[in-house]
Amino acid sequence: MAVREPASVPEDPAARQRLRAETPPAHYWRRWVGDADPDADAGTPPAATAAPEPGPVAAGSGSTATTGPDGGSDDSPYRVLIVEDDRTQALFAQSVLHGAGMKAEVQMQPDGVIDAITRFDPDLILMDLHMPGQDGMRLTALIRQQPAFQLLPIVFLTGDPDPERQFEVLESGADDFLTKPIRPRHLIAAVSNRIQRTRAQRRQPGSRQDVVRNHPDTGLATRGWLLQQVDQALADGARGGLFFVEVASALGLRERYGYAAFERLMTQAGTCLARTVAPAPLARLNDNSFLALLRDEDEANLERIARDLRNSLSMQGFTMRQDEQVQLRSAVGYAALSGGFEDAGTALEATERSALQARLHSDGVAAYVPPSDSEALERLALLDGQLELAYQPIVAVAGNTQAQYQVLLRLRRADGSLLSAAQVVPAAESSGRIADLDQQVMEHALDMIQARKASGTPLRLFVSQSPRTLAREAFAEWLLQTIGSRGIDGASLVIDLRLGDALIHSVTLDGFCRRLMAAGVQFCLSQFEPGTEADALLNQLPLSYVRMAGRYAGAHADAGLRDQLRGTIDQAHRLGLQVIGQQIEDPQAAAAMWMGGIDYIQGNLVSSVGSELDFDFQSAVL
Repeated sequence: MAVREPASVPEDPAARQRLRAETPPAHYWRRWVGDADPDADAGTPPAATAAPEPGPVAAGSGSTATTGPDGGSDDSPYRVLIVEDDRTQALFAQSVLHGAGMKAEVQMQPDGVIDAITRFDPDLILMDLHMPGQDGMRLTALIRQQPAFQLLPIVFLTGDPDPERQFEVLESGADDFLTKPIRPRHLIAAVSNRIQRTRAQRRQPGSRQDVVRNHPDTGLATRGWLLQQVDQALADGARGGLFFVEVASALGLRERYGYAAFERLMTQAGTCLARTVAPAPLARLNDNSFLALLRDEDEANLERIARDLRNSLSMQGFTMRQDEQVQLRSAVGYAALSGGFEDAGTALEATERSALQARLHSDGVAAYVPPSDSEALERLALLDGQLELAYQPIVAVAGNTQAQYQVLLRLRRADGSLLSAAQVVPAAESSGRIADLDQQVMEHALDMIQARKASGTPLRLFVSQSPRTLAREAFAEWLLQTIGSRGIDGASLVIDLRLGDALIHSVTLDGFCRRLMAAGVQFCLSQFEPGTEADALLNQLPLSYVRMAGRYAGAHADAGLRDQLRGTIDQAHRLGLQVIGQQIEDPQAAAAMWMGGIDYIQGNLVSSVGSELDFDFQSAVL
């Protein structure tokens, strides 16, 4: 984020006006300060005015009663924490805000942001999107995990012009998105207006420290207030439960009906859910998820309440157009307040994790089961071993010399035992280490692709990754950089996206896929089963492959499955996608796949899972 300055200044005044530098001349911001001389030259400071000295401002410094930048009387100057790794950019923003009467402190190290917030007590955070080691969206998510910071305004300042990035940023928990280069007047207005609204909310009846209880537009509880209530319930030792509701197919609904209609739909969904749990509070967490707290509720009733929440959406028709209604599918996870949670943040994380499990269940409901101490230690122990990868060939039915394999995770423990992905991945997710594990798997895969390219025997690898990993901005940047620096053909990498993950995290996954497409990376929708929402994903996500669910290997003995298989293959082919049949164990299953028009098969009939990439694709005959 280096500041760009012109190499030379044209002598022609008209040409000089056309130049635009990201950093304006000294004192340029004085143009928009109330005491500025309206006739003064924008680039020349008033003779009697000195520029404020940039630098950190202590939390207790400054006046306690002053006129705020909005011109109205307030209790104290507006306080802004600038999170920016580029010193030039940070000091420029600090100088502009100081000149407008605000107090601004710079924090250049992302690791110190939480401490800086606690110490400086800002009214707003002005944050850079791209920082080494910790991207702004991930940092925002960490901030939002702190109940005390749920309503703290966060405004991103970045030179990224991608309009899709704005949506991703807002979805991560930010409040606004400002694009560089930004005029000082715009920066001052955006910051002061946001702080003004936040302080106005705090002046509502009640304690000044209390967060706003209800959203002014929807009437639902605010996220911050609800999490405060969770903290209080845990402190009181209250019984009851916390419920996390995720509405599926958010991307499909938004693309089909438009953003405004989608927002109206989510408002209707929130109202419906609120009626179901009334008088208990319910808040909208983000784009397509809601949180409800039922205090003093018999924990024997929690499962029934979770089912009631899911049924309230699936059984009601929500009007989208004059002659069209939709029913909403959802996953509901819940956790008993007696689960031993330290605070609202840990309770929310556990409840969200149970919602992720719920989407794997046919009834869409799952309870959080707290691990015992021994179980927690056992999960950590599962991750103490040597990562090993195994491979299974994916063979073209029509014949093709292209070497391609699905990558399967294994972990070798110190005692020599080998653990499967089904054992390791849940342990990594529960311990918060899934991103590290995914990156290790991806590094191994890229190492293999690079080595085989150097030897003149290129291959394509299908690699599974968690949606939580793919949601990290830093991971996308790392993957793009690694592919480029190693000279890897992006088409050699196919990232597997599980259908269950894609239905819940469609917006996040779509953004990730479209960003990686620039490098040639391809994507496969795995464990596919036809359905209205699943079929819509075939159009919405930038896919190249579809891998059928394992049960379709039995299509030769089930007419219904056989018809579904043929229908999916036909639909995929119309969209230009190739279809993979998996778990093919016998010739009858292979024949049914072939008759249905399948493109590739994988399974023990072709080759079992192994540690070597030595399958003879050239001589393979099916």
